Amino acid sequence: MISAMTDRAATIVDTLVAAFSDLMAADPAAFRTKFRKMAADPFAFYRGSACLFYADVADRDDPWVDERTSRVWIQGDLHAENFGTYMDGDGALIFDVNDFDEAYVGHYTWDVNRFAASLALMAWSKAISDDDITALVRRYVGAYVAQIRRFVERDDDRSFSLRLGSTDGPVHQVLQLARLRTRVGLLDAITETEGFDRRLRGVPGLRRLEDGERTAVLDAFERYLESIPEQKRYRGVAYAVKDVAGRSGFGIGSAGLPAYTVLIEGYNEALDNDVVLSMKQGNVAAPSRVVTDPAIAGAFHHHGHRTAVSQRALQAHADRLLGWTDLDGVGFVVSEVSPYEADLDWSELTEPAEIGPVVDYLGKATAKAHSVADSEADHSLVPFQSEDAIAASIGGRDAEFTDWVVEFAHTYASQVRADHALFVDAFRSGAIPGVSSSTHL
Repeated sequence: MISAMTDRAATIVDTLVAAFSDLMAADPAAFRTKFRKMAADPFAFYRGSACLFYADVADRDDPWVDERTSRVWIQGDLHAENFGTYMDGDGALIFDVNDFDEAYVGHYTWDVNRFAASLALMAWSKAISDDDITALVRRYVGAYVAQIRRFVERDDDRSFSLRLGSTDGPVHQVLQLARLRTRVGLLDAITETEGFDRRLRGVPGLRRLEDGERTAVLDAFERYLESIPEQKRYRGVAYAVKDVAGRSGFGIGSAGLPAYTVLIEGYNEALDNDVVLSMKQGNVAAPSRVVTDPAIAGAFHHHGHRTAVSQRALQAHADRLLGWTDLDGVGFVVSEVSPYEADLDWSELTEPAEIGPVVDYLGKATAKAHSVADSEADHSLVPFQSEDAIAASIGGRDAEFTDWVVEFAHTYASQVRADHALFVDAFRSGAIPGVSSSTHL
Protein backbone atom coordinates (compact mmCIF):
# COMPACT_ATOMS: atom_id res chain seq x y z
CA MET A 1 0.00 0.00 0.00
CA ILE A 2 2.80 2.42 0.92
CA SER A 3 4.58 1.65 -2.37
CA ALA A 4 1.39 2.26 -4.36
CA MET A 5 0.82 5.54 -2.57
CA THR A 6 4.40 6.55 -3.24
CA ASP A 7 3.94 5.74 -6.92
CA ARG A 8 0.77 7.84 -7.04
CA ALA A 9 2.48 10.77 -5.31
CA ALA A 10 5.24 10.62 -7.94
CA THR A 11 2.62 10.59 -10.69
CA ILE A 12 0.98 13.69 -9.22
CA VAL A 13 4.27 15.57 -8.95
CA ASP A 14 5.50 14.51 -12.38
CA THR A 15 2.21 15.51 -14.04
CA LEU A 16 2.16 18.94 -12.39
CA VAL A 17 5.80 19.59 -13.26
CA ALA A 18 5.31 18.50 -16.87
CA ALA A 19 2.32 20.83 -17.21
CA PHE A 20 3.66 23.88 -15.42
CA SER A 21 7.47 23.76 -15.38
CA ASP A 22 7.94 26.71 -17.75
CA LEU A 23 5.52 28.91 -15.82
CA MET A 24 7.00 27.76 -12.51
CA ALA A 25 10.45 28.83 -13.68
CA ALA A 26 9.14 32.20 -14.85
CA ASP A 27 7.22 32.98 -11.66
CA PRO A 28 7.82 30.55 -8.77
CA ALA A 29 6.12 32.87 -6.29
CA ALA A 30 2.88 32.74 -8.29
CA PHE A 31 2.97 28.96 -8.19
CA ARG A 32 3.64 28.85 -4.48
CA THR A 33 0.45 30.87 -4.14
CA LYS A 34 -1.39 28.59 -6.58
CA PHE A 35 -0.28 25.45 -4.74
CA ARG A 36 -1.16 26.87 -1.33
CA LYS A 37 -4.66 27.60 -2.64
CA MET A 38 -4.86 24.07 -4.04
CA ALA A 39 -3.80 22.71 -0.65
CA ALA A 40 -6.87 24.23 1.03
CA ASP A 41 -9.21 21.30 0.33
CA PRO A 42 -9.80 18.50 -2.22
CA PHE A 43 -12.09 20.65 -4.37
CA ALA A 44 -9.49 23.42 -4.66
CA PHE A 45 -6.90 20.78 -5.58
CA TYR A 46 -9.25 19.41 -8.26
CA ARG A 47 -9.79 22.87 -9.73
CA GLY A 48 -6.07 23.45 -10.08
CA SER A 49 -5.07 20.02 -11.41
CA ALA A 50 -7.02 19.54 -14.65
CA CYS A 51 -3.79 18.20 -16.17
CA LEU A 52 -3.90 15.27 -13.72
CA PHE A 53 -7.53 14.54 -14.58
CA TYR A 54 -6.66 14.23 -18.28
CA ALA A 55 -3.60 12.14 -17.59
CA ASP A 56 -5.91 9.75 -15.71
CA VAL A 57 -8.80 9.60 -18.22
CA ALA A 58 -6.84 9.71 -21.50
CA ASP A 59 -6.35 5.94 -21.65
CA ARG A 60 -9.53 5.00 -19.79
CA ASP A 61 -12.02 2.92 -21.73
CA ASP A 62 -14.81 5.16 -23.00
CA PRO A 63 -17.64 3.17 -24.59
CA TRP A 64 -19.73 6.32 -25.16
CA VAL A 65 -17.66 8.00 -27.83
CA ASP A 66 -17.00 7.25 -31.47
CA GLU A 67 -15.08 9.00 -34.24
CA ARG A 68 -17.34 12.06 -34.05
CA THR A 69 -18.12 12.32 -30.34
CA SER A 70 -14.46 11.95 -29.42
CA ARG A 71 -13.80 15.28 -31.14
CA VAL A 72 -16.45 17.85 -30.22
CA TRP A 73 -15.88 21.28 -28.64
CA ILE A 74 -15.54 20.89 -24.87
CA GLN A 75 -15.12 23.40 -22.07
CA GLY A 76 -12.16 21.37 -20.81
CA ASP A 77 -12.30 22.23 -17.09
CA LEU A 78 -15.94 21.78 -16.26
CA HIS A 79 -16.56 21.92 -12.52
CA ALA A 80 -19.24 23.32 -10.26
CA GLU A 81 -17.61 26.73 -9.89
CA ASN A 82 -17.16 27.40 -13.61
CA PHE A 83 -20.74 28.58 -14.13
CA GLY A 84 -22.01 32.12 -13.78
CA THR A 85 -23.50 35.10 -15.52
CA TYR A 86 -22.39 37.23 -18.43
CA MET A 87 -23.90 39.78 -20.78
CA ASP A 88 -24.08 38.14 -24.19
CA GLY A 89 -23.34 39.80 -27.51
CA ASP A 90 -27.01 40.65 -27.96
CA GLY A 91 -27.33 42.42 -24.59
CA ALA A 92 -29.09 39.64 -22.63
CA LEU A 93 -27.97 38.48 -19.19
CA ILE A 94 -27.20 34.77 -19.45
CA PHE A 95 -26.31 32.05 -16.93
CA ASP A 96 -23.88 29.62 -18.52
CA VAL A 97 -20.39 28.16 -18.57
CA ASN A 98 -18.10 31.13 -18.01
CA ASP A 99 -14.46 29.99 -18.30
CA PHE A 100 -12.79 28.86 -21.52
CA ASP A 101 -9.08 28.79 -20.68
CA GLU A 102 -8.96 24.98 -21.05
CA ALA A 103 -11.44 24.67 -23.93
CA TYR A 104 -10.45 22.31 -26.73
CA VAL A 105 -11.71 19.52 -28.98
CA GLY A 106 -12.14 16.15 -27.28
CA HIS A 107 -14.54 13.62 -25.76
CA TYR A 108 -17.85 15.14 -24.69
CA THR A 109 -17.79 12.66 -21.81
CA TRP A 110 -14.70 14.38 -20.38
CA ASP A 111 -16.81 17.45 -19.58
CA VAL A 112 -19.68 15.38 -18.20
CA ASN A 113 -17.43 13.24 -16.01
CA ARG A 114 -15.30 16.15 -14.80
CA PHE A 115 -18.37 18.03 -13.68
CA ALA A 116 -19.92 14.94 -12.08
CA ALA A 117 -16.78 14.29 -10.03
CA SER A 118 -16.68 17.95 -8.96
CA LEU A 119 -20.30 17.70 -7.83
CA ALA A 120 -19.45 14.59 -5.79
CA LEU A 121 -16.47 16.41 -4.21
CA MET A 122 -18.50 19.49 -3.34
CA ALA A 123 -21.38 17.46 -1.94
CA TRP A 124 -18.96 15.35 0.14
CA SER A 125 -17.53 18.58 1.62
CA LYS A 126 -21.08 19.43 2.74
CA ALA A 127 -21.42 15.99 4.43
CA ILE A 128 -24.06 14.87 1.93
CA SER A 129 -24.54 11.11 1.81
CA ASP A 130 -23.39 8.89 -1.05
CA ASP A 131 -26.99 8.06 -1.90
CA ASP A 132 -27.87 11.73 -2.22
CA ILE A 133 -24.71 12.35 -4.26
CA THR A 134 -25.81 9.57 -6.61
CA ALA A 135 -29.23 11.22 -6.94
CA LEU A 136 -27.68 14.62 -7.72
CA VAL A 137 -25.37 13.19 -10.39
CA ARG A 138 -28.33 11.37 -11.92
CA ARG A 139 -30.26 14.66 -12.09
CA TYR A 140 -27.33 16.36 -13.81
CA VAL A 141 -26.91 13.61 -16.41
CA GLY A 142 -30.67 13.37 -16.95
CA ALA A 143 -30.95 17.12 -17.57
CA TYR A 144 -27.95 17.00 -19.91
CA VAL A 145 -29.28 14.14 -22.03
CA ALA A 146 -32.81 15.59 -22.17
CA GLN A 147 -31.50 18.96 -23.34
CA ILE A 148 -29.25 17.35 -25.96
CA ARG A 149 -32.34 15.63 -27.38
CA ARG A 150 -34.29 18.93 -27.38
CA PHE A 151 -31.53 20.47 -29.48
CA VAL A 152 -31.80 17.55 -31.91
CA GLU A 153 -35.53 18.14 -32.25
CA ARG A 154 -35.53 21.92 -32.67
CA ASP A 155 -34.18 24.04 -35.52
CA ASP A 156 -33.40 27.25 -33.61
CA ASP A 157 -30.87 26.04 -31.03
CA ARG A 158 -29.37 29.50 -30.50
CA SER A 159 -32.65 30.85 -29.08
CA PHE A 160 -32.29 28.66 -25.97
CA SER A 161 -30.60 30.21 -22.96
CA LEU A 162 -30.84 30.35 -19.18
CA ARG A 163 -31.89 33.94 -18.52
CA LEU A 164 -34.10 36.02 -16.25
CA GLY A 165 -37.30 34.87 -17.92
CA SER A 166 -36.48 31.16 -17.98
CA THR A 167 -34.95 30.45 -14.55
CA ASP A 168 -35.91 30.47 -10.89
CA GLY A 169 -34.29 29.78 -7.53
CA PRO A 170 -30.57 30.44 -6.93
CA VAL A 171 -29.79 30.67 -10.66
CA HIS A 172 -32.45 33.36 -11.12
CA GLN A 173 -31.10 35.15 -8.05
CA VAL A 174 -27.55 35.32 -9.39
CA LEU A 175 -28.91 36.76 -12.63
CA GLN A 176 -30.80 39.38 -10.64
CA LEU A 177 -27.64 40.27 -8.71
CA ALA A 178 -25.73 40.64 -11.97
CA ARG A 179 -28.47 42.93 -13.23
CA LEU A 180 -27.82 45.32 -10.33
CA ARG A 181 -24.21 45.76 -11.38
CA THR A 182 -23.25 48.73 -13.54
CA ARG A 183 -20.47 49.68 -15.90
CA VAL A 184 -19.92 52.87 -13.89
CA GLY A 185 -19.49 50.80 -10.72
CA LEU A 186 -16.79 48.69 -12.36
CA LEU A 187 -15.06 51.74 -13.83
CA ASP A 188 -15.06 53.57 -10.50
CA ALA A 189 -13.49 50.52 -8.83
CA ILE A 190 -10.57 50.09 -11.23
CA THR A 191 -10.14 53.53 -12.82
CA GLU A 192 -9.94 57.13 -11.67
CA THR A 193 -10.58 60.43 -13.39
CA GLU A 194 -7.57 62.56 -14.16
CA GLY A 195 -8.51 65.92 -15.55
CA PHE A 196 -11.29 65.21 -18.01
CA ASP A 197 -10.57 61.54 -18.69
CA ARG A 198 -10.16 58.17 -17.03
CA ARG A 199 -7.01 56.18 -16.36
CA LEU A 200 -6.36 52.91 -14.57
CA ARG A 201 -6.27 53.20 -10.81
CA GLY A 202 -3.05 52.17 -9.05
CA VAL A 203 -4.53 49.13 -7.31
CA PRO A 204 -2.56 46.13 -5.96
CA GLY A 205 -1.43 43.90 -8.83
CA LEU A 206 -1.27 46.74 -11.38
CA ARG A 207 2.14 47.43 -12.91
CA ARG A 208 3.04 50.54 -14.90
CA LEU A 209 4.92 49.80 -18.11
CA GLU A 210 8.23 51.11 -19.38
CA ASP A 211 8.11 52.78 -22.81
CA GLY A 212 9.38 49.76 -24.75
CA GLU A 213 6.91 47.30 -23.23
CA ARG A 214 4.06 49.79 -23.58
CA THR A 215 4.79 50.22 -27.28
CA ALA A 216 4.88 46.44 -27.79
CA VAL A 217 1.55 46.00 -25.99
CA LEU A 218 -0.09 48.76 -28.04
CA ASP A 219 1.18 47.13 -31.24
CA ALA A 220 -0.30 43.82 -30.07
CA PHE A 221 -3.59 45.61 -29.37
CA GLU A 222 -3.71 46.87 -32.97
CA ARG A 223 -3.27 43.27 -34.18
CA TYR A 224 -6.07 42.18 -31.84
CA LEU A 225 -8.52 44.50 -33.60
CA GLU A 226 -8.03 42.52 -36.81
CA SER A 227 -9.28 39.36 -35.03
CA ILE A 228 -12.73 40.79 -34.28
CA PRO A 229 -15.26 39.54 -36.87
CA GLU A 230 -16.50 42.30 -39.14
CA GLN A 231 -20.11 41.83 -38.01
CA LYS A 232 -19.16 42.34 -34.35
CA ARG A 233 -17.01 45.46 -34.73
CA TYR A 234 -18.08 48.76 -33.22
CA ARG A 235 -17.87 51.89 -35.34
CA GLY A 236 -16.81 55.44 -34.67
CA VAL A 237 -14.61 56.32 -31.70
CA ALA A 238 -14.57 52.85 -30.12
CA TYR A 239 -11.26 51.06 -29.35
CA ALA A 240 -9.12 54.19 -28.84
CA VAL A 241 -6.68 53.25 -26.03
CA LYS A 242 -6.76 55.50 -22.96
CA ASP A 243 -4.42 53.60 -20.66
CA VAL A 244 -2.62 50.25 -20.39
CA ALA A 245 -0.84 48.48 -17.54
CA GLY A 246 0.53 45.09 -16.55
CA ARG A 247 -1.55 42.95 -14.23
CA SER A 248 -0.96 40.10 -11.78
CA GLY A 249 -2.90 38.30 -9.09
CA PHE A 250 -4.87 35.56 -10.81
CA GLY A 251 -6.85 32.68 -9.41
CA ILE A 252 -5.86 29.04 -9.22
CA GLY A 253 -6.08 28.34 -12.95
CA SER A 254 -4.00 31.19 -14.39
CA ALA A 255 -0.99 31.46 -12.08
CA GLY A 256 2.13 32.81 -13.73
CA LEU A 257 0.44 33.91 -16.95
CA PRO A 258 1.47 37.42 -18.06
CA ALA A 259 -1.46 39.78 -18.56
CA TYR A 260 -2.34 43.37 -19.28
CA THR A 261 -5.33 45.60 -18.61
CA VAL A 262 -6.30 47.96 -21.42
CA LEU A 263 -8.73 50.86 -20.92
CA ILE A 264 -10.39 51.89 -24.17
CA GLU A 265 -12.99 54.34 -25.40
CA GLY A 266 -16.46 52.86 -25.41
CA TYR A 267 -19.32 53.31 -27.81
CA ASN A 268 -19.13 57.11 -27.55
CA GLU A 269 -16.96 59.71 -25.80
CA ALA A 270 -18.94 59.77 -22.54
CA LEU A 271 -16.83 58.62 -19.59
CA ASP A 272 -19.52 56.35 -18.19
CA ASN A 273 -19.19 53.73 -20.94
CA ASP A 274 -15.44 53.30 -21.24
CA VAL A 275 -14.47 49.64 -21.59
CA VAL A 276 -11.84 47.61 -19.73
CA LEU A 277 -10.19 44.75 -21.60
CA SER A 278 -8.08 41.87 -20.34
CA MET A 279 -5.16 40.79 -22.56
CA LYS A 280 -3.94 37.53 -21.02
CA GLN A 281 -1.40 34.99 -22.26
CA GLY A 282 -3.19 31.90 -23.48
CA ASN A 283 -2.85 28.87 -21.24
CA VAL A 284 -1.87 25.48 -22.64
CA ALA A 285 -5.24 23.72 -22.57
CA ALA A 286 -5.16 20.63 -20.36
CA PRO A 287 -6.98 18.40 -22.93
CA SER A 288 -4.39 19.36 -25.56
CA ARG A 289 -1.82 17.39 -23.59
CA VAL A 290 -3.63 14.12 -24.31
CA VAL A 291 -5.37 14.78 -27.66
CA THR A 292 -2.82 13.61 -30.19
CA ASP A 293 -4.50 14.49 -33.49
CA PRO A 294 -2.10 16.95 -35.21
CA ALA A 295 -4.97 18.38 -37.26
CA ILE A 296 -6.54 19.75 -34.09
CA ALA A 297 -3.36 21.33 -32.73
CA GLY A 298 -2.52 22.65 -36.18
CA ALA A 299 -5.82 24.50 -36.44
CA PHE A 300 -4.70 27.12 -33.91
CA HIS A 301 -2.07 29.82 -34.34
CA HIS A 302 -1.41 29.78 -30.59
CA HIS A 303 -3.28 29.29 -27.31
CA GLY A 304 -4.69 32.81 -27.33
CA HIS A 305 -6.26 32.06 -30.70
CA ARG A 306 -7.40 28.65 -29.45
CA THR A 307 -9.11 30.18 -26.40
CA ALA A 308 -11.06 32.74 -28.42
CA VAL A 309 -12.02 30.29 -31.17
CA SER A 310 -13.15 27.76 -28.56
CA GLN A 311 -15.27 30.31 -26.71
CA ARG A 312 -17.09 31.21 -29.92
CA ALA A 313 -17.71 27.52 -30.49
CA LEU A 314 -19.12 27.07 -26.97
CA GLN A 315 -21.26 30.20 -26.62
CA ALA A 316 -24.31 31.11 -28.68
CA HIS A 317 -23.69 34.86 -28.49
CA ALA A 318 -20.03 35.42 -27.65
CA ASP A 319 -18.51 38.65 -26.34
CA ARG A 320 -18.31 41.20 -29.18
CA LEU A 321 -14.87 42.24 -27.91
CA LEU A 322 -13.48 38.71 -27.83
CA GLY A 323 -10.33 38.23 -29.90
CA TRP A 324 -6.66 37.35 -29.85
CA THR A 325 -3.22 38.72 -30.56
CA ASP A 326 0.44 37.91 -30.03
CA LEU A 327 3.23 39.57 -28.06
CA ASP A 328 6.87 38.57 -28.53
CA GLY A 329 5.67 35.51 -30.43
CA VAL A 330 3.35 34.32 -27.64
CA GLY A 331 -0.43 34.14 -28.01
CA PHE A 332 -2.78 36.25 -25.90
CA VAL A 333 -6.57 36.16 -25.61
CA VAL A 334 -8.42 39.47 -25.33
CA SER A 335 -11.87 39.88 -23.75
CA GLU A 336 -13.91 42.44 -21.89
CA VAL A 337 -13.70 42.75 -18.12
CA SER A 338 -17.46 42.79 -17.74
CA PRO A 339 -19.36 44.33 -14.83
CA TYR A 340 -22.12 41.78 -15.33
CA GLU A 341 -20.19 38.65 -14.35
CA ALA A 342 -21.37 36.96 -11.16
CA ASP A 343 -20.56 33.43 -10.02
CA LEU A 344 -23.06 31.06 -8.49
CA ASP A 345 -22.60 31.11 -4.70
CA TRP A 346 -22.54 27.52 -3.46
CA SER A 347 -21.91 28.42 0.18
CA GLU A 348 -25.61 28.82 0.98
CA LEU A 349 -26.64 25.66 -0.90
CA THR A 350 -26.35 23.01 1.77
CA GLU A 351 -29.21 20.54 1.33
CA PRO A 352 -29.72 18.11 -1.57
CA ALA A 353 -33.22 19.52 -2.09
CA GLU A 354 -31.68 22.98 -2.67
CA ILE A 355 -28.87 21.73 -4.89
CA GLY A 356 -31.02 19.48 -7.10
CA PRO A 357 -32.82 22.21 -9.11
CA VAL A 358 -29.51 24.03 -9.63
CA VAL A 359 -27.95 20.83 -10.96
CA ASP A 360 -30.79 20.59 -13.49
CA TYR A 361 -29.81 23.99 -14.88
CA LEU A 362 -26.12 23.05 -14.99
CA GLY A 363 -26.93 19.92 -17.00
CA LYS A 364 -28.84 22.06 -19.50
CA ALA A 365 -25.99 24.58 -19.65
CA THR A 366 -23.49 21.80 -20.37
CA ALA A 367 -25.67 20.52 -23.20
CA LYS A 368 -25.94 24.02 -24.61
CA ALA A 369 -22.15 24.45 -24.61
CA HIS A 370 -21.78 21.19 -26.53
CA SER A 371 -24.50 22.05 -29.05
CA VAL A 372 -24.86 25.77 -29.72
CA ALA A 373 -22.14 27.92 -31.27
CA ASP A 374 -21.84 31.63 -31.98
CA SER A 375 -22.73 32.73 -35.50
CA GLU A 376 -19.04 33.57 -36.06
CA ALA A 377 -17.75 30.20 -34.82
CA ASP A 378 -15.28 28.22 -36.91
CA HIS A 379 -16.95 24.93 -37.88
CA SER A 380 -14.01 23.43 -39.76
CA LEU A 381 -12.76 21.31 -36.84
CA VAL A 382 -16.19 20.01 -35.89
CA PRO A 383 -18.11 19.98 -39.20
CA PHE A 384 -21.22 18.23 -37.87
CA GLN A 385 -24.06 18.82 -35.40
CA SER A 386 -22.61 17.77 -32.05
CA GLU A 387 -26.02 17.21 -30.47
CA ASP A 388 -26.95 14.71 -33.20
CA ALA A 389 -23.71 12.81 -32.69
CA ILE A 390 -23.99 12.79 -28.90
CA ALA A 391 -27.64 11.69 -28.96
CA ALA A 392 -26.75 8.88 -31.35
CA SER A 393 -23.85 7.70 -29.18
CA ILE A 394 -26.11 7.46 -26.11
CA GLY A 395 -28.98 6.00 -28.11
CA GLY A 396 -31.66 4.59 -25.86
CA ARG A 397 -29.19 3.55 -23.16
CA ASP A 398 -29.84 6.44 -20.80
CA ALA A 399 -29.76 4.33 -17.63
CA GLU A 400 -26.51 2.64 -18.61
CA PHE A 401 -24.87 5.96 -19.49
CA THR A 402 -26.03 7.52 -16.23
CA ASP A 403 -24.74 4.57 -14.17
CA TRP A 404 -21.35 4.91 -15.91
CA VAL A 405 -21.10 8.60 -15.00
CA VAL A 406 -22.27 8.00 -11.42
CA GLU A 407 -19.64 5.30 -10.91
CA PHE A 408 -16.94 7.62 -12.24
CA ALA A 409 -18.10 10.50 -10.03
CA HIS A 410 -17.82 8.46 -6.83
CA THR A 411 -14.60 6.66 -7.77
CA TYR A 412 -12.74 9.69 -9.02
CA ALA A 413 -13.89 11.96 -6.18
CA SER A 414 -12.47 9.40 -3.76
CA GLN A 415 -9.24 9.38 -5.76
CA VAL A 416 -9.03 13.18 -5.63
CA ARG A 417 -9.42 13.22 -1.86
CA ALA A 418 -6.51 10.79 -1.55
CA ASP A 419 -4.49 12.72 -4.15
CA HIS A 420 -5.04 15.97 -2.26
CA ALA A 421 -3.40 14.55 0.85
CA LEU A 422 -0.47 13.26 -1.20
CA PHE A 423 -0.09 16.62 -2.91
CA VAL A 424 -0.05 18.52 0.38
CA ASP A 425 2.63 16.22 1.78
CA ALA A 426 4.72 16.52 -1.40
CA PHE A 427 4.48 20.31 -1.45
CA ARG A 428 5.21 20.72 2.26
CA SER A 429 8.27 18.49 2.03
CA GLY A 430 9.71 20.33 -0.97
CA ALA A 431 9.21 17.40 -3.35
CA ILE A 432 7.90 19.56 -6.23
CA PRO A 433 11.00 20.75 -8.12
CA GLY A 434 11.30 24.47 -8.69
CA VAL A 435 8.61 25.49 -6.23
CA SER A 436 9.70 25.12 -2.64
CA SER A 437 6.86 25.33 -0.12
CA SER A 438 9.03 27.48 2.15
CA THR A 439 10.16 31.05 1.52
CA HIS A 440 12.26 31.04 4.71
CA LEU A 441 11.35 33.59 7.35
